[in-house]
Amino acid sequence: MTPVKAALLSFAMLAAIAFWGIGIYSADASTHLTVTDGYGVSATR
Repeated sequence: MTPVKAALLSFAMLAAIAFWGIGIYSADASTHLTVTDGYGVSATR
């Protein structure tokens, strides 16, 4: 893998993680419900 491809892949992965985090945050903020993941872990206030 070339360094350019590795850098693009790294950027895409970081962007995907950031968008996932923004989605979880906005879902929690808009509904005022506790967000749980697939493992049953919840974000309590």
